[in-house]
Amino acid sequence: MLKAFKVTQLIRNRRLHTAPSDLNLAALKSWMATPKQLVLEDSLRPEHLTSLYVTLPTRDERVYAQPLNGTPLGYGHHLVFFHARNPETLLRADGTDADFCPPEPFTRRMWAGGRITWNGKKPLIVGRDATAKTSVQHVTTKGLETGNPMVFVNQKIDITMNGETEPSLHEERTHVYLPNRERAADAKARPISDLPTSVDFSYKYTPTPTTLFRFSALTFNGHYIHLDKEYAQKVEGYTERLVHGPLTALMLLEALVYHNPTATIKAFDYRARNPLMVNNPLTIYGAWKDQANVKLWCVDQNGTVGMTGIAELETDDNLQ
Repeated sequence: MLKAFKVTQLIRNRRLHTAPSDLNLAALKSWMATPKQLVLEDSLRPEHLTSLYVTLPTRDERVYAQPLNGTPLGYGHHLVFFHARNPETLLRADGTDADFCPPEPFTRRMWAGGRITWNGKKPLIVGRDATAKTSVQHVTTKGLETGNPMVFVNQKIDITMNGETEPSLHEERTHVYLPNRERAADAKARPISDLPTSVDFSYKYTPTPTTLFRFSALTFNGHYIHLDKEYAQKVEGYTERLVHGPLTALMLLEALVYHNPTATIKAFDYRARNPLMVNNPLTIYGAWKDQANVKLWCVDQNGTVGMTGIAELETDDNLQ
């Protein structure tokens, strides 16, 4: 739990940034013009994947065999590798890494969505060493003059196994940053109207505090919004701790593979729609648009859609 004085200070800091002049647009413009790149090496070690398997309900030890060296890495499983290793003294006040984060006051971070494409001819292999090269592809702003300012940071990530010249995975990842003066308490759930009217498969699970803690540990993510109930309620204004965006994206892929174990996924586009809370039962639905594309979405027990996505699969018609 955060100490009371720290929660109070974070709330006070939020309230300080109320005027448009406090957006510090000169610093933001300078930051946007500065090239940003990060190179991280990691080993796709089976020990780390074993911890992921017992965290994901779709891949725990009761259902799946343990990961083996020399086998392809599961879809989305790269998300628990290649994390920044910054000392705690360099983290933001909310426990997040400052890498690729805009300057004050745009420090309230949310995972907005992304796209992952897999190189079927050169998949990531369990046990191999690999390098992830991350750069900021573009930064856009919205609402700076209307009182609802947001900064969208789009990262481009290429993961290449050591000794290879061709990336095995390409990812575009978008975070949105809001001023730290705002709270989420009064935000209403956004209705999603573009969902299929029929369902081909579904998967139900409940993310618990243990689930969030373990996924935070696997991704070396110290964001208090996933770990500290007092922070999530008093500082961010949510009713509970939030489920990680990448965890929900990974579960969409997991549900697809769970029901279609022989599927070969080419690409996956996903978008966070509404926050999902810990201890709330969630259901992932899947509906085939055609033989190569499937719509995926995650809904809580109140009918709130937390995330949507579309997975594109290899078929006999699109194989090259």
